[in-house]
Amino acid sequence: MASALAGRQFHNQPEKSHLHGFLVDLWDEVRQGTGGALDITVHAQNAGIPGSDPAALKMLIAGEVEFIVLMGGLLGEVVPAAGIQGLPFAFTSQAQVRAADGGPLGEYLRREMLAAGIRGFRGGLMENGFRHIVMREKPIRAVEDLAGVRMRVPDSPLFIDTFTALGATPVVANISELYSSLASGRVDGQENPLAVCEVNRLYEVTRYVSLTSHMWSGFNLIGNLGFVQRLPEATQALVERAVAKHVARQCAYTDAFNHDLERGLADRGMVFNTADVAGFRRALSADFYQRAKDRFGRTAWTLLEDSVGRLG
Repeated sequence: MASALAGRQFHNQPEKSHLHGFLVDLWDEVRQGTGGALDITVHAQNAGIPGSDPAALKMLIAGEVEFIVLMGGLLGEVVPAAGIQGLPFAFTSQAQVRAADGGPLGEYLRREMLAAGIRGFRGGLMENGFRHIVMREKPIRAVEDLAGVRMRVPDSPLFIDTFTALGATPVVANISELYSSLASGRVDGQENPLAVCEVNRLYEVTRYVSLTSHMWSGFNLIGNLGFVQRLPEATQALVERAVAKHVARQCAYTDAFNHDLERGLADRGMVFNTADVAGFRRALSADFYQRAKDRFGRTAWTLLEDSVGRLG
């Protein structure tokens, strides 16, 4: 009998999160289905590597880790079109996101990944949720309230451009630095889905949640292309089925989790308000959307508009 082929799956959230258990279930099913021939272990918080998600992406492409999950805005560093998943105010519902990912746009992005040595999976877009603004000391009711606010953002040009256009001062910090940046006062606030606030205990270092739904956020489950191609065809098919099954479970869970957290985080003392979203939209000018179109490319932009309607 051939020896087992081993590998690692990284993700950036804690073990007690909306990602970890579903990834464990996924690779447990693959391990059992292959009789132990493919053994992928799951490592929370990117196994503590320095550099967090950007470093994990470099490791994936180099073949030093076999699977990761990554937000489109960060994947956009090597697959520019992938950043379009987080375009501000592009999506209004999770159903729109799923339709776009399951249609021509998703197929196009996965083809673009192949050119970078990355294997994407149909049905492999894990849920994080719509992003909201979360502050230490004051609520954000209108876009004018962001003037001069030091806003933590991921290391992504789209996020930097978005919050600059909204009048804030973007401060780049990896997810591993998020809690400490808030606790120390290095930043005034951050923006993330409610699930991230809960599983990373950000309610301990922030108080005000302004509901903006300014971007949809999710995680692409991706693999090193060479590693996946070396798997037997039957094993590749098993992985694809397991990905689709357990990602669908994770999405349903996280949708409900984010919804329930409005009450749960309020019970922890967080104060919620609904922001003037129309004002946020107006602050993102036609020039902003033109820069985004140039960044993501005409093909991705057209396919997104075919799915959600005219943008910008």
